[in-house]
Amino acid sequence: MTERQMASTERSLRIQADDDLKSMFVGTVMRKIKSRTWKKQRYFRLQEDCMTIWYKSKKAGNAHSTFSVGDVEAVREGHQSEVLLSIADEFPPDRCFTLVFRGRRGNLDLVAESAGEAQSWIKGIRKLIDNLENMGQREKLDQWICDWFKRADKNRDGQMNFKEVRNLLKMMNVDMNEHHALRLFTMADKSQSGTLEDDEFVLFYKMLTQREDVLRVFQEYSGDGQKLTLQDLKDFLREEQLHEDGVQQYALKLIERYEPSDTAKMLQAMTFDGFLMYLNSSEGSISNPTMVDLYRDMTQPLCNYFISSSHNTYLLEDQIRGHSSVEGYIRALKRGCRCVEVDCWDGPNGEPIVYHGHTFTSKIFFKDVVTVLGNYAFKASQYPVILSIENHCSIEQQKVMAQHLTQILGDKLLKSPLDGKIPIGLPSPEDLKGKILLKGKKIGGLENSMNGVVDDPLMGEVSDEEETAEIDDDHHRNDSIRRRVKWCTQVSKEFETQQRCSSELCGAVSSKIQAAFNPQDMWNAGCQIVALNFQTAGVEMDLNDGLFSQNGHCGYVLKPTFMCNTDERFDPENPQNRDGYKPLSLSVQVISGQQLPKVNIKEGSIIDPLVRVEIHGIPLDQAKQETRYIDNNGFNPVWYDTLQFTIHVPELALVRFVVEDYDKTSKNDFVGQFTLPFTCIQPGYRHIHLLSKDGNLKNNQNPDPYFIPVGGVNGPVS
Repeated sequence: MTERQMASTERSLRIQADDDLKSMFVGTVMRKIKSRTWKKQRYFRLQEDCMTIWYKSKKAGNAHSTFSVGDVEAVREGHQSEVLLSIADEFPPDRCFTLVFRGRRGNLDLVAESAGEAQSWIKGIRKLIDNLENMGQREKLDQWICDWFKRADKNRDGQMNFKEVRNLLKMMNVDMNEHHALRLFTMADKSQSGTLEDDEFVLFYKMLTQREDVLRVFQEYSGDGQKLTLQDLKDFLREEQLHEDGVQQYALKLIERYEPSDTAKMLQAMTFDGFLMYLNSSEGSISNPTMVDLYRDMTQPLCNYFISSSHNTYLLEDQIRGHSSVEGYIRALKRGCRCVEVDCWDGPNGEPIVYHGHTFTSKIFFKDVVTVLGNYAFKASQYPVILSIENHCSIEQQKVMAQHLTQILGDKLLKSPLDGKIPIGLPSPEDLKGKILLKGKKIGGLENSMNGVVDDPLMGEVSDEEETAEIDDDHHRNDSIRRRVKWCTQVSKEFETQQRCSSELCGAVSSKIQAAFNPQDMWNAGCQIVALNFQTAGVEMDLNDGLFSQNGHCGYVLKPTFMCNTDERFDPENPQNRDGYKPLSLSVQVISGQQLPKVNIKEGSIIDPLVRVEIHGIPLDQAKQETRYIDNNGFNPVWYDTLQFTIHVPELALVRFVVEDYDKTSKNDFVGQFTLPFTCIQPGYRHIHLLSKDGNLKNNQNPDPYFIPVGGVNGPVS
């Protein structure tokens, strides 16, 4: 029995011994709930691959639906969704649970026939998620190969004939002539049976996915073409990856971590398989792993940080007729958002409501938003959350809001300065860990509040329309209160207000600005709070995700020194005037792509991929260049195209890699993208793991997610 078969057998035995998973294999009838009036019975069953959940209606004939366990982010027990809360009087919490999916896909709310059945599915799905997250790269590869085999083996006989291989190639986005495909098939068919089984299919898969580009680099540094000795690996790390200090120790660590062969480990060497695993890992990624973790100084005043911020957080979709939901807050907070918006209006029975005023969007209760904030504020990050309140409520309902805030949030709510005195400057994110701050537009400053002039924390609030003249006038009358929270809204004043923002919180919200809103312009001007529609995928959110992908995804990124220094004036239009001006060059060689997904559902359709590299930064740095497109190859296209850029303010620059399906008669189709700060780029031979339109990995189960290997070095302009 082969090693792969043994591993597969061990997994099967573990599954067979688990009562919860056995119950899921048998299947269960549960109610799928969409509202108080939409409750339909569905039959759910776990498929043999332990990765797919299949379900159908009893009345739908052969029609059915499926979803992958890898797409499930979490399982919530009980009435932990608005839909299940709405039917709480009908079904007890021990029979209810919610599957929360990654990205912008809606939740799946289910009610089992008994508490025992609910627990079997809750515990079973959690076990499968844990198993998937704990899989090593080799196990993921085994699972991936097994999945392709099952998809191609149409007649379920455990073998694959050549016709099934041709169908497999189409599924894998490969346009290969029949002669070459037959040659690979024949080479893999060691038994000469005319079909591929188990290890023969593994061999076929390896030949199909042979990384010629990586093999070229490997053989360039390998003395014998079979392995990298310790010295070979050190040479590669110094010359290609530009490592300088502690190279020998780092090389030994890579061998220990990624080399699958015990024999090679004993020889302190790395085989091609180990080399490939290293390059596909986080250490071989274009993102510097030391900057992905928390690494910034978090003890500076709050105004010295860019803060991940959401606009109309309560909406899940359309800004005019969309659905309001507390799920919007949960999703934003779990993505590291640290400033969320609440539009408050008078509601029925004395309870304030939240919705997009003067539109047709649905409404939710303010108290439910506060409850979610208390439960989810610090799951993704311990640094402070700012609750930006757009207050349109009457005095009576403002008092209700204040009561909910104090009773539900308790000590998490920051009610007074940390030391009880009027602060000289803003506290730091480190000082405010675990705290929720209120941000509003109030007539009268901090001194008045502390002296008892305003008793209620929400009294004296003004709306957006009223704010500009009154609060600016108050600001100039009360120079000692310059460090209180401030909301700057006019785009034409953004650059002028950038200097004031050094001691205040300054922001811009997308609804105040033209439709072609670009958050980069606001960051260039020093705005800390640039509120974006987290519910809307697109370039704007790609940039936001890219900026805040660093520093532990904590939602706070320290601004460049020249923006924090009150004695220095930075002009994004004239960067050469600042001290320390030193432009850098970026050279990117786009080498190849691997397993790019189809974007056209037409049978036999294969993409023509191209790669575009975009620079987002100050006006002088805005640039984009493209590779040529490759005809009919989404599986392993090869470019070796080099793109060159000059970056004048690297501290503010974001680099966005975009893959598109070229179309000569219409707009190109989006395939995937990845965005990161220029300062977080690791030079050398690196891989870029592409994200989908909603910001998730293109495929959570793929051991080699769709990526673009690049070679490039950034350095001073000569």
